[in-house]
Amino acid sequence: MEPATSSFQWIERIRQGDREAFAPLFEKYRSRLGVLIYYGLSVQLRGLIEVDDILQETFLRAFKEFDQFTYQAPGSFFRWLARISNNVIVDTARHHGRQKRQAAELLRFRSESNPEGPEPVDSMTPSRLLAHHEGLRRLLSDLDALPDDYRRVILLSRIEGLSTAEVAETLGKTREATALLLHRAIKKLRQTREARGSG
Repeated sequence: MEPATSSFQWIERIRQGDREAFAPLFEKYRSRLGVLIYYGLSVQLRGLIEVDDILQETFLRAFKEFDQFTYQAPGSFFRWLARISNNVIVDTARHHGRQKRQAAELLRFRSESNPEGPEPVDSMTPSRLLAHHEGLRRLLSDLDALPDDYRRVILLSRIEGLSTAEVAETLGKTREATALLLHRAIKKLRQTREARGSG
């Protein structure tokens, strides 16, 4: 059973009509979900879309669709949020595919041909502030330095919170192979962090 301060308690309060209890859940999962969203966006979309915009839309949809959520076990609420964020990313990518030209115009910084555009330093949106938070910035940088399979197993296990069996099923590997891959990935991540600390 989860401790009294867990998301389960907030979920029960929301079910009883206390919609204000959604705010602590937002804060609890904001960083973890932000990491998943960052890696869920293509490199091209990262240049057009703010992680915080996807976060806000995810929590707005979750708030509106809360009655559709069923608590099953620890971690089920985060996995539900992750699915919603994936849907938001897909919808946003489709929208940007259709609106590519308009999006490019909206994002142009000040230049000789665009004197009314914003200065790059003026565009410190909430998500850029979030991305510049030292801990998160370092984590994203360290994860970026990992091979794709190492990064994926860490995201599934440590960020999404899947069990070894669930990660193994997702990756199409045995539990033993998955556990070994995760061990090696975490070791490599530690080495990356230690090298950065001494560098």
